[in-house]
Amino acid sequence: MTQRRWLRFCAYVGVGAAGTGVQYVVLFALVSTKLLGAVAASCIGAVFGAIVNYVLNYHLTFRSTGRHAHVAPRFFAVAAAGLAVNSVCMFLLVNDIHLPYLIAQCAATACVLATTYVANSIWAFKTHTA
Repeated sequence: MTQRRWLRFCAYVGVGAAGTGVQYVVLFALVSTKLLGAVAASCIGAVFGAIVNYVLNYHLTFRSTGRHAHVAPRFFAVAAAGLAVNSVCMFLLVNDIHLPYLIAQCAATACVLATTYVANSIWAFKTHTA
């Protein structure tokens, strides 16, 4: 990985930490108040986190000059795929393997990070390096 790619990946992880923080706060709040189960709460949190991630990735990570009308649908398509990966991971880890939901969410987050970084790099923000 070149230095430029490494720095962009680090920025992506840093920006993602902000969105992930939002997701985890929503997850914890909804589960601890018993409003929703872990899988549904994680999905709702991921939607809020994706909004934070879009704004920060657009401006900071990728320094996009693309029109929001073009970039946003691509980003949110990638986010929807990430939401699907997150949902499947959470369902399997919480319901089948019986991991505590916060540990399951950490594992799901790692899976989503790997898949969405590549897709956002080469497609959503129209850069040609991963």
